[in-house]
Amino acid sequence: MIDQREETDRIVVGVDGSDSSKQALRWAVRQAELTGGVVEAVIAWNLPPFHYSIPRWLPPETGDEAALESQARTELAAVVEETVGSQPPVEVRTEVRNGTAATVLLDAARDASLLVVGSRGLGGFSRLLLGSVAQHCAQYAACPVVVIRSGGQ
Repeated sequence: MIDQREETDRIVVGVDGSDSSKQALRWAVRQAELTGGVVEAVIAWNLPPFHYSIPRWLPPETGDEAALESQARTELAAVVEETVGSQPPVEVRTEVRNGTAATVLLDAARDASLLVVGSRGLGGFSRLLLGSVAQHCAQYAACPVVVIRSGGQ
C-alpha cells in the first residue's frame, strides 16, 4: 500500500543559491514541521546557451554534462547545509534535474502538496518584483505555490 501522507505532504522548493531561494528553503522546512511533511529541494542545471547558438549545433564535450550536473549537486548540498544545517528538523531530500528552472520545478511539483520558490533568483533584472521562474511557476503549477520575498525587497 502506498503511504498517501508522504505524497500529499511533499513540499518542493526551488534552490539556486540566491538569498531568496535560501529563505524559501527555510520557509519550506518550517511548513513541513507544521504539517509533518518532507521537503524536496530541487536545483536545475542546463547546458550554457552558447552550445546552441553556433550555426551548426555542436554537442558539448563528453564531460560537460557530467561536470555541470556535479557542480549543481555540490551547490545544492552546500546551500541545504548552510541554510538548514546537517540535521534539519524534517526530512530534506535533494534532487538535481536537467532542464530550465521553471520546467524542472513544475515537473517536480506535479504531485506535490506545495511548491515554494523565491521571488527573485540569481539572474535577470534585479528591480523586478517577481522573477520569471517564480511567475511561471505561479501561473502553471498543478499545486499551490508560495512565493517568498527576500527581506531586502
